[in-house]
Amino acid sequence: MSQDYYTKAPYYITMQIAATLELPDKPGQLLAALTPLSTLGGNIISIVHHRDQRTSRGKIPVQIVFEIDEHNHRSLIDALGKNGIDIAKINENPLIERASMILIGHILYTNIMDTIDHIDRTGFAEVTDISIAMPEIEAESSAHIIIEATGKSELAAAVDILKDIADQKDLLVIEPVRN
Repeated sequence: MSQDYYTKAPYYITMQIAATLELPDKPGQLLAALTPLSTLGGNIISIVHHRDQRTSRGKIPVQIVFEIDEHNHRSLIDALGKNGIDIAKINENPLIERASMILIGHILYTNIMDTIDHIDRTGFAEVTDISIAMPEIEAESSAHIIIEATGKSELAAAVDILKDIADQKDLLVIEPVRN
């Protein structure tokens, strides 16, 4: 894998967003909420419309999970506001795919932070958890590492980066580890 791959300029990331919208109780409001999402290229993963419930403000709650390019995220929020749709809660998570691996070797001596930084700098993946076991100061250590990415192909690319770096640092990669 080329060194350029590690420093490639960031590109737009598809974010997964879970939101609770509050809709006025009048016809056409669900369409008013979904039209901007469609216009901006969003993709609905799930939607629950609670027609028989009301929020404290007398509106109808709608839970929606969708994907949208990060560069359209702010435009969507603005468009919903213009359509009279309130966002009661929003949880943004651009990292939707996950892999768990074990590294074995002289992990600390080969600069684990450098390895993590190469993955984090991609803009589409990051190391979200690492746990290191070091039996003796001079002995090989092992690390359980979790990488999360914006999609399956991005996760595969991040794992390839990890494998390439592991080869350079004489580390063994065992994958996948089931959580």
